[in-house]
Amino acid sequence: MSAMRADADEIRTLFSRAMSEMYRAEVPQYGTLVELVSDTNREALRRYDQLRASLERNDELERLNVERHGAIRLGRADELFKMRRVFAVMGMHPVGYYDLSVAGVPVHATAFRPIKDAALRRNPFRVFTSLLRLDLIGDETFRIEVERIVGERHIFTPRTLELVTIFETEGQLSIAQAEEFVREALETFRWQSEATVSLEVYRKLHDAHRLIADVVSFKGPHINHLTPRTLDIDAVQVAMPRRGIVPKAVIEGPPRRNCPILLRQTSFKALEEPILFRQADATKAPGTHTARFGEIEQRGVALTPKGRELYDRLLASVRQAGPAGSPTRDYDSELTERFKVFPDDWSELRSQGLAFFRYSATPDGIEMCKGRTLSSSLDDLVAAGFLRYDPIIYEDFLPVSAAGIFQSNLGTGQQQNYAARSNRAAFETALGAKVHDEMKLYAQAERDSLEQALVQLGSPHLARRAMA
Repeated sequence: MSAMRADADEIRTLFSRAMSEMYRAEVPQYGTLVELVSDTNREALRRYDQLRASLERNDELERLNVERHGAIRLGRADELFKMRRVFAVMGMHPVGYYDLSVAGVPVHATAFRPIKDAALRRNPFRVFTSLLRLDLIGDETFRIEVERIVGERHIFTPRTLELVTIFETEGQLSIAQAEEFVREALETFRWQSEATVSLEVYRKLHDAHRLIADVVSFKGPHINHLTPRTLDIDAVQVAMPRRGIVPKAVIEGPPRRNCPILLRQTSFKALEEPILFRQADATKAPGTHTARFGEIEQRGVALTPKGRELYDRLLASVRQAGPAGSPTRDYDSELTERFKVFPDDWSELRSQGLAFFRYSATPDGIEMCKGRTLSSSLDDLVAAGFLRYDPIIYEDFLPVSAAGIFQSNLGTGQQQNYAARSNRAAFETALGAKVHDEMKLYAQAERDSLEQALVQLGSPHLARRAMA
């Protein structure tokens, strides 16, 4: 940390480390999961020289050791508004809008994360943050009861919000304030072993939807998973049972590829944990609740709108044939077969405009281009060996995959059918801000890298024409 103040990257790192330590103490299998991912990544870096070289070139190797994503679920609009302010202290901003009602989960969401390349390299901590869709609860009496219950809670400590106000007023926190902020903010995400409702009310919430019960029955949005990033999720999936962990039936997302795209995720079943429920006579009734689970992810290249349209179409064609994990179908084989039309070659992905890449000038290019007039064609510069390109990592999420993880951990037998009514405007009103467009962020990162590379080659004026 700097001598006088803590910057947002430092506060984010402090917070993510503290959350990881808290979650490891609360969920011992998380520690086993982190060890498995660490071992798998070490082996992947040993086996795949090109992968290691690409990560080293883009200063992305060190982030693997600290990279985590968490997930929380909120119950009220003002909780989302305040959560945005809390995450802003850590340099995390809302990116993307996700409507999970399309898969029977009554929430919509965004991902709070860093948005600048330098911040992502420091610590790409991200939190997938869902807001309960009360408008999707058809029973008006039940909806009013849910509103009343969540309306009585306060998920932040008073000191957390005081420190947020100091940050917003002064633009920074001192080191001591940053450390206090982390301690106070962490309380919002801590597991609660006592419910705020009776067992009878909990069962009513549970029968409506397990996720509704998880959001409404507790005084805060406990972190329900904390996900490390692996470089080989298939190896992790195979190795999990050997570590005493039972994985979900299929890996969510695209199939295994030579050139990974977007995001692949797997998990182990949510824990059934003892809970004490309030009773009218002030006694506590024992029960259980299932919410927290372990998740692992592998991140590939970010796709352009053209690439994403192809991905969504191919995935939909597989899922229309029936649910993943069904004993009557080989989902992985079907997925692999359908995705054969999606190019699995970095050169093809780039030339067809399907993915985003980060450009850099090669040492030979810098030397050979001195005093020369360069072609304005990006393809020519690449073919001549003057420019190198590496995949820009996908930093965001996939709504179908997120819903698949939710459903597999909330109980495969429960399949609600909600009218898919995306309501981004209402979400952003609650948030108090517009969500960032992830496609624009990736496109800007690609443009910035090309401009910087062309400056190194001595031809900055070519940047705009090369991108055309």
